[in-house]
Amino acid sequence: MSLVSGLTSQGTSELALNVRDLSWQVESRSILSQISFSIERGEMLGIIGPNGAGKSTLLRCIYRYIKPDSGHIQLFGQEITHLSSKAFAREVAVVLQDTPHHFELTTAQLVAIGLTPHKGPFELTNSADRVLIADALEKVGLTHKARQNYEHLSGGEKQRALIARAIVQQPKLLILDEPTNHLDIRYQIQIMELLRSIGITVITSIHDLNLASAMCDKLLLLEEGKCISYGSPKEVLTEQAIGEVFGVCSHVMTHPQHGNPQICYFYGYETGYETGYETGHDKNYEQGQVNKTGSVTLEDTGHDD
Repeated sequence: MSLVSGLTSQGTSELALNVRDLSWQVESRSILSQISFSIERGEMLGIIGPNGAGKSTLLRCIYRYIKPDSGHIQLFGQEITHLSSKAFAREVAVVLQDTPHHFELTTAQLVAIGLTPHKGPFELTNSADRVLIADALEKVGLTHKARQNYEHLSGGEKQRALIARAIVQQPKLLILDEPTNHLDIRYQIQIMELLRSIGITVITSIHDLNLASAMCDKLLLLEEGKCISYGSPKEVLTEQAIGEVFGVCSHVMTHPQHGNPQICYFYGYETGYETGYETGHDKNYEQGQVNKTGSVTLEDTGHDD
């Protein structure tokens, strides 16, 4: 998908977020360079790329932890710099990669912090608030941990509690930095399905390309602070792009359930195998040929099936 056409073909009234020409540098070193993309209301955008690509830095610019050197970020048609801190908190919730420590709070009390943008200085929690908290805990599977000290939760449980806090905040845009870290595969899928089901716009960085393919409406592929590709999973997750950006050999097929790309990786990078990435041909796979871009072409080997 052409990045320019993807930005100009849709009306701004339907955009939740519109990022144009975003750049940020540290000591003359470019960290983000001319990033442009947009998200329609209700979409889930996955930000993917290798370590150091700029995924977390981009998210920090969006939730105003970092002030970019140039470019524009519009949230529902407004420049984010024009919003007060409280107004921004009513619109945007953030779940970070690292869970906070030293909280002498129960899980339910932590989740209740999400009510803060909607409360006055001395306003107390009411019965409607308690229903919101209970519903959020149920959605993330932590009802039985409501009265337990947050510090005593496992890493995965802490992450789910923070997502429950974000749900209680009732934002229009939810930003998450690798929310499936520390979670087993069941909860990775459940959390991503939950994020799709809550009816708000979601931006999340994610390492698992197959999970991103299955759950995200759009993907933004970054490398060294630059946008390499932006579009649907089918448009972004090609064998050539995976090989060039991640440096691995893969075969991309269609997933039988959701119809988006399913990536099969080839192995042997550190074991002395001829992996194909270095040689252009993998002798360990008699029925396939792997070229230097990482794509795989099946060939007739003369063997019966």
